[in-house]
Amino acid sequence: MATFLGIDVGTSSVKAILVDENQRLIAEGSASVGVMRPRPMWSEQNPEDWWNAAHAAVGRIRELAASDFLELQAIGLSGQQHSATLLDGHGSVLRPAILWNDGRCGRECAELLERIPDFFARASNTTMPGFTAPKLLWVARHEPELFAKVAKVLLPKDYLRYRLSGDYVSDRSDAAGTLWLDIGRREWDDVLLQGGGMKHSQMPDLVEGSEVSAFLSTEVAALWGLTGRKIPIAGGGGDNASSAVGIGAVSPGDGFLSLGTSGVLFVSTDRLVSLPERTLHGFCHALPQRWHGMVVALSAASALSWLGALTGHGHDVAGLIEKAKIFASDPARRDAAPLFLPYLAGERTPHNDPNATAKFDGLRAEHDAGALAYAVLEGVAFALADGLDVLKAASAAPRTCMLVGGGSRSAYWNGLLADVLDLSLDLPEGAEIGAAFGAARLAMLAGGAGTIETVCRKPAIRARFEPDRGNAAALAGRRERYLHMYSPAG
Repeated sequence: MATFLGIDVGTSSVKAILVDENQRLIAEGSASVGVMRPRPMWSEQNPEDWWNAAHAAVGRIRELAASDFLELQAIGLSGQQHSATLLDGHGSVLRPAILWNDGRCGRECAELLERIPDFFARASNTTMPGFTAPKLLWVARHEPELFAKVAKVLLPKDYLRYRLSGDYVSDRSDAAGTLWLDIGRREWDDVLLQGGGMKHSQMPDLVEGSEVSAFLSTEVAALWGLTGRKIPIAGGGGDNASSAVGIGAVSPGDGFLSLGTSGVLFVSTDRLVSLPERTLHGFCHALPQRWHGMVVALSAASALSWLGALTGHGHDVAGLIEKAKIFASDPARRDAAPLFLPYLAGERTPHNDPNATAKFDGLRAEHDAGALAYAVLEGVAFALADGLDVLKAASAAPRTCMLVGGGSRSAYWNGLLADVLDLSLDLPEGAEIGAAFGAARLAMLAGGAGTIETVCRKPAIRARFEPDRGNAAALAGRRERYLHMYSPAG
């Protein structure tokens, strides 16, 4: 039976999965990668580590399912967005990749807006240090001799594609996160490139995520025991777009809420959505003629982990959530709970303020770990409601929404989120596979194993969380107080 490989280049690991033509998971493998932080606010990785980790992850699959791997028909790629990998004219890496969570280039973000007066209209997004374009301005300013050698700029999964095939190609969903793409036209924008000191020739070619982008080189095919085989590599997608493909969020109004380190609210659209002044990310989807809107709360499950470490629940976050549930079961105590502003790492949507800080308000002596835990769960939900308001303002609110990510394991938190967002939330089966599964689906499409409708179907629903209208009034009053807690630094 034909098989398909999905590889996701994450920040902490590279994951690979092998599925058959019925999308049954056959085998998976992963290998960790380290992050270097040589200076404050810097975050870098060695691109060679991505290649080594991918080779190790695929090697594990070959060990577990050798005969199935020999039936490989296509490969799909996914990866962390925005991270800048710089190559010279010989394809050699010039410096460690500057990652999406690197914060060094705030000055260059402001400079881009000065250089390109109609930046918002062209890029459909605002500038922030995480994106790719300001990183290259930083390199031009601080490492000019190295900048002069830059022949290609690749995103992480596209560097892996280069190592697999020898070709420089990206897909439009990942390219949308560079600030060099005309999102509506789905092509590189020469004005954005020139304003950032870049040239069209330094960009990879563009394809849709479900199209064939390249073929596995004869050298890698031999390395993987596939000598003589011509294996297509799909365009692939950025990690969030790939996750959306993996859970079938591909039609207008389909959304997902990801509760990971950060919180992401994503919705698929049939048009470009743009509200850069409120930090809405309007990007291309990984499928043709589809776009998506995305809002981000920088601290989600990480806020709960932070509180767990402070209160002695570092290895028992589930127990901490249970204490929150018990505390909030008394409406009077819940209404008098402290409020929490979850800006432990600054905030993205709607403030785009890296200097924003977290705080508790209304803290009293009677408040225990359960009260603090409830405040954190509720505060993250309020932050995501801020993001939902932005999507509503852009006429892009989700009509359906699935829950993914580690935080979605808590039924209590899922219910609280449904109440705060006033939105039905579905917990799907198998959501933990995530972006790598979406990449495998894109491989199936590129390999001709079905259509978008047959391949990108929604998974079975494990549980549905409906809003409890009885909690609406109390939560609305608390959120009104929450909205007054943030004030810009300075």
